[in-house]
Amino acid sequence: MKLNEILGTEFPIIQGGMANIATGEFAAAVSNAGALGLIGAGGMDAESVRAHIRRCRELTDKPFGVNIMLMNPAAPEIAKVVVEEGVKVVTTGAGVPSQFVPAWKEAGIRVFPVVPATTLVKRLAPLGVDGFIAEGTESGGHVGELTTMALVPQVCDATDLPVIAAGGIASGRQMAAAYALGACGVQVGTCLLVSEECPIHINYKQAVLKAKDSDTTVTGRSINAPVRILKNQMSREYLKREKAGASLMELEQFTLGSLRRAVFDGDTKTGSLMAGQVAGMLHEIRPLRTIFEEMCSDCAAVIGRMAKEV
Repeated sequence: MKLNEILGTEFPIIQGGMANIATGEFAAAVSNAGALGLIGAGGMDAESVRAHIRRCRELTDKPFGVNIMLMNPAAPEIAKVVVEEGVKVVTTGAGVPSQFVPAWKEAGIRVFPVVPATTLVKRLAPLGVDGFIAEGTESGGHVGELTTMALVPQVCDATDLPVIAAGGIASGRQMAAAYALGACGVQVGTCLLVSEECPIHINYKQAVLKAKDSDTTVTGRSINAPVRILKNQMSREYLKREKAGASLMELEQFTLGSLRRAVFDGDTKTGSLMAGQVAGMLHEIRPLRTIFEEMCSDCAAVIGRMAKEV
């Protein structure tokens, strides 16, 4: 069964839950364009999430969900809010949602944890989650070590539940590859940064458009907090301090507010420009609907050509 059939969306695509970017308004725009919009609760408190859920519901009658970053201190309260507000889909990241899954399932919520390795699959499948988002290290933001090409088939082999591929997906060719690996659909983020509807500052969008294939780097590996961002003044200084042995607290203080500076102020020098390795494939700002339609039509064309060649 394809992801769109599971979720009741037009396209088999989930929008990544990008902190400070995936607002209620953006999630509604994604859902109205045919994919599953997600409100990114990373960096929000519980009442802010509630407000974004209600705003999203005002703007769309299509399915949408909430992504909960479990490293957020407000995660327990947010976990209750999604139940109280009748959210239908929850994705999780940066942690293990074991303690929250029973209440979510009792409320009829579909739960899709983001997993960077098969270890979490074996731990969470018995709890009754509905599937897994296997996200490779090519993605922007918080990353694991395994690539999408290596991770997705291993997750598929570890479970009979639906698997959604994420990380390094921005085209129909890559969507077709995800299907070949066993996925039922995809989650995308970086390619939506350059959508017309995305609320990030135009400077951030232009930085993504100008990026080449090798213009991302991963900070925070030494402190077990790896994050993929575009190379800039901030990333170079961060890596310099990290190599010199700066502590977790020192590095967190250095990056405090850097994502907000990028998203809202358009600071491309000292801001944290989270983006995946597919940034080098993006060359224009387009409507969400166009991005989704082209991805799916190109995917179908690729699969059609391959079927003829076999």
